[in-house]
Amino acid sequence: MNDKPGETPDDGSDPGQNPFKGTPFEQLFGALGGLGGAAGGPGAAGLPDLGQLFSQIQFLMQPHDGPVNWDLALDLARKTVAQSPDPTPSQRQRDAVADAVRLADHWLDDTTAFPSGVTSTAAWSRAEWVVGTTDVWKVLVEPIAESSVQALSGALPEEARAMSGPLLGILGQAVGGMLASQVGSGLGALASEVLSVSDIGLPLAAPGKAALVPANISAFAEGLDVTEDDLLLYLALREAAHQRLFAHVGWLRDHLIGAVADYARGIEINAQGIQSRIEEQMRGIDPNDPASMQALLEGGMFDLPRSPAQEAALQRLEVTLALVEGWVDEVVGQATAERMPAAGKLQEAFRRRRAAGGPAEETFASLVGLELRPRRLRDASTLWGSLRTRQGVEARDGVWMHPHLLPTAADLDDPLGFREEATALPELSDEDFDAELKKLLDSPDE
Repeated sequence: MNDKPGETPDDGSDPGQNPFKGTPFEQLFGALGGLGGAAGGPGAAGLPDLGQLFSQIQFLMQPHDGPVNWDLALDLARKTVAQSPDPTPSQRQRDAVADAVRLADHWLDDTTAFPSGVTSTAAWSRAEWVVGTTDVWKVLVEPIAESSVQALSGALPEEARAMSGPLLGILGQAVGGMLASQVGSGLGALASEVLSVSDIGLPLAAPGKAALVPANISAFAEGLDVTEDDLLLYLALREAAHQRLFAHVGWLRDHLIGAVADYARGIEINAQGIQSRIEEQMRGIDPNDPASMQALLEGGMFDLPRSPAQEAALQRLEVTLALVEGWVDEVVGQATAERMPAAGKLQEAFRRRRAAGGPAEETFASLVGLELRPRRLRDASTLWGSLRTRQGVEARDGVWMHPHLLPTAADLDDPLGFREEATALPELSDEDFDAELKKLLDSPDE
């Protein structure tokens, strides 16, 4: 109000001088750029002082290729794991895992039409779990990172985008560093809890690699009224069952990862909502304290509301994960019914664990935005068991022939009724069955 006529106000309110006016970046870069304004720098005209901006977020700006700084993420994950003892598994532990998986595969031969999918076994430390699953995490996380940067860049008006190419490069590097910090923390937390490579239902290692984490198994056994040997065998059964399913259902891996990619493509930016969130969180930032910027980024500044497309992708992911875990629960239950007295207690413990999710899974979900737990595991297990009782093992496992044959969320609402009408239909010849299946698979909905 005290500015002289003809002078540009030093608050950056002139849209001709501030290309970020009215965008989600106005508060973020205005607050950082304003630091230079106090000294008469570029911030005095309402534009961000890029030098000052660099100094504030330099902890995120390590050079890296791709949308996520994976070197930073893995370093942070390892440091998180190293906060507690992480011994390398002994030869005895490696032998015990191999023996348990071998026995598990023998038991599973009687319960499923799918043959063994295990080609190698391993006993991993927590750090080895991080390294051994990184390649798949890259496939899962990078589409989300790319879409986040594109969506944030797209929130700028066209004229501002044309003027701020270098700044958009900074944005990409900063978001890549921010996501690296979040993903590293999430992976480190998950590594402290996972019991096997298939523990969260996604195929995280090379095909056929059955790996268990003895240190976490020992810790988990302390809270159960079962022997550690029984727990190891039960986990080997679950791991071997996962390996069979993913090895012989060729489309399943891409189906799950595709749901994550669809989630990423559905990311949308609500400029007004993001600006309000930034305004609120900027009030508590100390520009001279890099830790406060880290707290800002970890506090949900980019925790975007889900779009309808994302909600649909997440439902598909959750239903498919429930079907995978329900099938594993069903076949392992059959394999142990007459052989392992402690199996009922272990089954209930794992159902609760997978349906509720642990603190690490919740942490990863809040950071990356993905739910990795099948809340409807019990319904899925009931559905698979009912189908086997009515139509046999071959019919149950045959549902995995194609994604169009899979039960839906509506089927999980009535698990005992899935394909109930099929028992009343006349038996089809092999030729008729093949013809009907071809019609289904060739349908335009594919």
